[in-house]
Amino acid sequence: MKFRAIALSMLAALGIASAANAQSDANFPERPITIVVPYLAGGSSDFHVRTIAEPLAQVLGQRIVVDNKPGASGAIGASHVARAKPDGYTLLYPNNGLLIAALLNKDVGYDPIKSFTPVSTVTTMPMVLVVHNSLPANNIAELISYAKERPGSLMYATAGTGSYGNLATTLLSQMAGIQMTHVPYKGEAGTTLAIRTNEAQVLLTSPSKMMLGLVNEGQLKLLGVASAGPSELVPGAKPIAETIPGFTAEIWFGLLAPAGTPAPVVQKINAALAQVLAQPAVREKLLSSGGASSPSTPEAYGQTMKAEYDRWADVIKRNNIKAE
Repeated sequence: MKFRAIALSMLAALGIASAANAQSDANFPERPITIVVPYLAGGSSDFHVRTIAEPLAQVLGQRIVVDNKPGASGAIGASHVARAKPDGYTLLYPNNGLLIAALLNKDVGYDPIKSFTPVSTVTTMPMVLVVHNSLPANNIAELISYAKERPGSLMYATAGTGSYGNLATTLLSQMAGIQMTHVPYKGEAGTTLAIRTNEAQVLLTSPSKMMLGLVNEGQLKLLGVASAGPSELVPGAKPIAETIPGFTAEIWFGLLAPAGTPAPVVQKINAALAQVLAQPAVREKLLSSGGASSPSTPEAYGQTMKAEYDRWADVIKRNNIKAE
């Protein structure tokens, strides 16, 4: 009888706790929410979060705090959120680098798939393929033909070995059946200078205003965009996938919560974010920074992350790419 009484008491306590948690989820949010940006202030990620922070706070009824935690290619901020309490009050705003850092370094402090609960993608930014204007190629097919006739002679610039540009260009070469020589630089400033001076002839990069300006000035030629279809960020650019079926290279930015965050909380943030990203003023401001609003379901975001993780894992293993 005593054991039964204890068991009943424990069940009652669990029931009370469960009811309290359900009530807490229903009332979410009851205090400010922190969004951790795992990169330096002033970059694309930081701009995106600060663009959505105020309208998101208005929809959710609580202040949004932006907390920059840069370092170790985003791993410091990501591991901080991975260890946070899974209650929806600490979120992460990463990009594809979250996956790549974990693939190239097993000691990053998080598992990009298991340590987080996807909330939604926020923006996407397709890469563009540009070449020096002296190169006698005006489209992707002509570039492939030129490269096949001169294996290894074309130099392609990236922001470093193991960078997104390195992996994406390696995949493009692999799918196109061509060989180009990798020239790594330290950051985007180096790649821009290299392509302008013809030190490198090929660059797969983000469609920044500066890069598109160089195209408009005739210093560079834009051969294609790496989105699955036409992109509003690069009007008129032909998708590379029209020539190399299945090739895409899009940088995404999104919101993740710690693994185990209750579904009702995730859904509430997801719905609020979709409402914010539908606002014309927000969409235009994000576009001005090179990001196209791309809300998704948590499930779709999770599938995107898993598919891309597997894709880059294969590219890294097949080409024996090591972190610098």
